[in-house]
Amino acid sequence: MIDHDRPRVRRRARGLRARLPRVAWLTLVWVLLWGTFTPQSVLGGVVVAVLVMALFPMPPLPDRLSVRPLRLLGLATFLLYDLAASSVEVTWQILRHGPDARGAIVAVPLLTASDRVITIMANALSLSPGAMALQIDQAHQVWYVYALGPRDRAGAERARMRTLDMQRRVLAAFGTAEELAEARRRIAQAGGPR
Repeated sequence: MIDHDRPRVRRRARGLRARLPRVAWLTLVWVLLWGTFTPQSVLGGVVVAVLVMALFPMPPLPDRLSVRPLRLLGLATFLLYDLAASSVEVTWQILRHGPDARGAIVAVPLLTASDRVITIMANALSLSPGAMALQIDQAHQVWYVYALGPRDRAGAERARMRTLDMQRRVLAAFGTAEELAEARRRIAQAGGPR
C-alpha cells in the first residue's frame, strides 16, 4: 500500500517552517508594542501573527535576495559617511542661502529591474539628507531624484554621479552577479564611478 499523503505532509511542513520566522517577527513586534514580556503577551502575539498571516497572505517572492556581508558592511559604512557629509552640506546650504537654497530634479539611469533591490536603493538614498527618490520609471529604466544644493549643471551632474555610486554600492551588497555586471556596463556608458 502506497501512502499518497506523505508528499503533501512534507510540503505543508516546509511551508510551516518557512512561515515560522515571520510569525516570530510579528510576535516580537506585538510584545514590544505592549511593552511587557509575559506568557499572555507572547501567546497573544502568536495568535495575532497567525491571524495576520492567514488574513493577509504574502505573495511568493519572485527573486532571491543575495547578501554579501563584506559589501553590506562597506555599504553601511558608506551610508554613515554619506549621512554625516550630507547633513553638513544641507546645513551649509540653509545657512548660506536660506530661503534661496535651490534643488534639482535629476534623471538617473536605473541599474536593475529587481523590485527588492530598487526598494533598498531608494531607501538608502532617502537616508541622505537633501536627497529623495521622486519617481522610479522601470519601463524606461530611469529614476528621478530630488537633490538639494545644485545651482548649475555641474552640481546636478555631481548629484547624478552620487546616485549612480549609491546604486552601485547597493547592487554590490544585494544584487546578483549578472545585475552587477550589467550595472558596471551601464555606469561605464554613463561615465560614472566604477
